[in-house]
Amino acid sequence: MIGRRESVSGAHFAFTDRWGGVSAAPYEELNLGGAVGDDPGAVRVNRELAAKSLGVDPAQVVWMNQVHGADAVVVDEPWGDRPVPEVDAIVTARRGLALAVLTADCVPVLLADPVAGVVAAAHAGRPGMTAGVVPAAVRAMTELGADLARIVARTGPAVCGRCYEVPEAMRDEVAAVEPAAHATTSWGTPAVDVAAGVHAQLERLGVRDREQSPVCTLESADHFSYRRDRATGRLAGYVWLD
Repeated sequence: MIGRRESVSGAHFAFTDRWGGVSAAPYEELNLGGAVGDDPGAVRVNRELAAKSLGVDPAQVVWMNQVHGADAVVVDEPWGDRPVPEVDAIVTARRGLALAVLTADCVPVLLADPVAGVVAAAHAGRPGMTAGVVPAAVRAMTELGADLARIVARTGPAVCGRCYEVPEAMRDEVAAVEPAAHATTSWGTPAVDVAAGVHAQLERLGVRDREQSPVCTLESADHFSYRRDRATGRLAGYVWLD
């Protein structure tokens, strides 16, 4: 259920795999995405199971309506009955509030400054990475008092540069914005490495404490991959403070 979990000075980072939930094929088992065609009741149960396994109140998890953009918003409570905004990064300084990001090949980015008590979650696909969603999240964190030198960054399972094949023109377009994302597949065709692009952006911003998951979602049967399966579920990354 929880493929990886880490705690750093009271900040908690977690990434799910696809197992331990109640969804039926093709979303089996722990689909956490509510807009992929799965039974809404199963998704609710899965979100409750995942949160409880982390020791988090399911009602205190904040989700996004992700649109592959670069907008970041500061939150201090769950959305409740309010519409979930179309953003790809959320930031909070409220302890105990868990921020969640959904992915199935894109890069889930979790950020925390445990001293300032500020955390962020960002959804960095190819469009969002090139648009600057991760720098936008970091800027929002610093506006709440985070220090770049203290920010801890963790990126979760995502399609790797050896597998993310794209047309050459697209690779060139992405590399013109972020050269570190230029890649070649294991079979020799043009590719994009979104995670490498994200980490290069964080490096330039001064974020030094960074770790990248070694898991490629397309290669791993334990993780959802949209590029591999099309109709499939969504993984989640969670970040929160004690």
